[in-house]
Formats: sequence, C-alpha cells, structure tokens
Amino acid sequence: MWKKVVLSILLVISVATGFFAAKAQVTIEGRLNKVNRDYDTDLSSVDLSNIHVETDSKVINILLLGDDYRTYDGSTSPGLNDVIMIGTLDMKHNTLKLTSIMRDTLVDVYGQNKKMKVNAAGKKEFGGLKNLYKTLAENFNVKVDGYAEVGFKGFEQAVNAVGGVEVELSDTEVEYLNRTNYVWKKKNRKFKVGKQHLNGAQALGWCRIRKGMDVIGKPVKTVTGLADDYGRTWRQRTVITALFDKMKSQPLSKWMEVADKVLGNVRTDLDNDTILKYMKDAVMMGTTQIHQMQIPVNGYYRNDKNNEFPDAQGWSLVPTNGITTDYDRTANSEALRQFIFKYDGKDEFKYTPKDTSTVSSTGKDYDE
Repeated sequence: MWKKVVLSILLVISVATGFFAAKAQVTIEGRLNKVNRDYDTDLSSVDLSNIHVETDSKVINILLLGDDYRTYDGSTSPGLNDVIMIGTLDMKHNTLKLTSIMRDTLVDVYGQNKKMKVNAAGKKEFGGLKNLYKTLAENFNVKVDGYAEVGFKGFEQAVNAVGGVEVELSDTEVEYLNRTNYVWKKKNRKFKVGKQHLNGAQALGWCRIRKGMDVIGKPVKTVTGLADDYGRTWRQRTVITALFDKMKSQPLSKWMEVADKVLGNVRTDLDNDTILKYMKDAVMMGTTQIHQMQIPVNGYYRNDKNNEFPDAQGWSLVPTNGITTDYDRTANSEALRQFIFKYDGKDEFKYTPKDTSTVSSTGKDYDE
C-alpha cells in the first residue's frame, strides 16, 4: 500500500518537475528570440585548416566582444572592438574562465602580412569578425565555438538591470572621472575614493578609462595598481564578475527581467539550442567563481618604441619571450593554452614557461 502511495507521489513530483522545467525552457527560449542573430558569420564553421589550434570537447570557448558604437556623444558608426575577451566553460575542471586580450596587443594580422594592434584585425576591409577570429587563432592557437557581442548601450543596461554594481575606486580614477565626459550626463559624475555603488552609465565610464596624463597629469591606476590597458581590462573583468556574483543567486524571474532589458542589444552566431545547452552545462558545474587572466602576460611583453611598427598606428604592446625584447608571441600563446585547457582553478594561475628552443616566433613547433 505504502509503496503505491510513495510511487504515486514520486510520479506526481516527476510530472510536475517536468512540466515546470519545460515551461521554464519555453520562457527562456522566448527571451532568447530577442537576440540579434548573425548566422552569416558562424565562427564555428570558419576554415582553420591551415592554422594549428588547440581543442578539447570538454572545453567551450566563446569570443566575447564589446563594440564602442554609441550615439550620445555624436558617433554615427561602429568603431573597432573596444573589448576582446574569451569566456571559457571548462567542464573538465568544472571552472569558468575569462581572458582579456588587450586591444593594443601587437599581432600578425591574418592575410595582411602586417603587424598591427589586435583590434584592427576585425576591420571590414580585412574580412571583419571572421578575420579577427583567424588572427586570434593564428597568434594564440585557440579555437572558439561562437561569439557574442554587446555594445555600450547593452553593457549599461545590463548593469542597471541588476541594480548596479559595487566596486572600489582609486584616487586617480575619481579625479579622472570627475573631470572628463567618460560618464554620460553630469549628474552621474559624483565619485568618491573607496567602495562605491555604480549605475550603468558610471560603470561604463569606469571601464573605459585607459589613459590619464592628458587630463590629470599622471597615470590613472586601479586600486590594485594597474594602469593603461591593463587597468582598463581589469575593470571590465571586475564588472563582469560583479554581474555574475549578483545574478547567480537570483530566481528565474529576475533572470527573465534582466534578459528582457539586455538581449535586444546582443549579437551572436549561436542558436537557442546551443545557448540553452551551455547554460545547463554551466549550472550543472555548480561553480560560483570566475577565474581571470590577461594577454599579454606580465613579464612577457614590452612597449613599442619610436614607431618601430608603423602599421600599428601608435603605441602598442609587443609580445616577447620574456628573455629578449624581440617580437615573439609563443610565450603568450602558451600561457593562454595553459590557462584555458590545463588550469584547474584550485590555486592562482601562474604561467609556467615551456622549453621554447624548438618553437619559432610564429607560434608553431618547427617539427610539426
């Protein structure tokens, strides 16, 4: 008798669970339909047959891009990608990872026989996003499974949708933000040193800071002491992590509310089924932390000098092997490989140089 009762209860629970799970999926798919699709790009189908890339079926890499298109300051057309990141879903080590590739990093632009800043690789005349991807693959030997791009407006809306984020501001950041128009509307330019709750416009302005000498006569540094593009990419990762921390404990209804406000400003080549699969994989991992790194790695780059790379059109970060000052991308390529495919998240990531005696400056082994 009791077995029948228990089985009946379990059956009801199973049916109810299945119903609500199905309903939740339908609800989520409805929101995902707001995303702008770019199936013409489809990075997963880009031919990389002539490029050596690392792959692992249990590691998913998504190219995350920030477009600096904006209308409030008079801009009328998209610019170069202001943000270039790789988001990694590592199911082998149950970790989430986020890598910033600094936009001023000097690379060999695919198909151009030129050394330029990495964000220039995506110029329309070079082949757009597909060429940016081929450039990243050729220089860093990494394969991605798709991309997602969000503009300034979408970033601002994402922060506002979760009620803002709390960050810690340095004295130079405060001085710079209060004296420039990096933050839209004067009413938002009220900053103080220390921890502060930022709305979308304030967080966007904070993330865009890169220089400072021209305004305050000294570099703008983060509370961790990072300046220039290192500071800028650190701020970007800090806000993304803060968004993740706020959302991971929210109910489905909150996720749907945020999706309603943000997804219309997202462009991707991923379809709904693929996005839902990645979401489920991430949930099953149960991780509550995003591990971070940046390229180029500290100790394995230098600043260019005297316009030695004229095609870069200005100051750039020159990858090196950490020993000589020659342009050499092998160390940074290996560091990215170790972080994405080998790092287990248990301790702080530290790049371990491998024997580079059989590696050429193109990033490929001589005996391949």
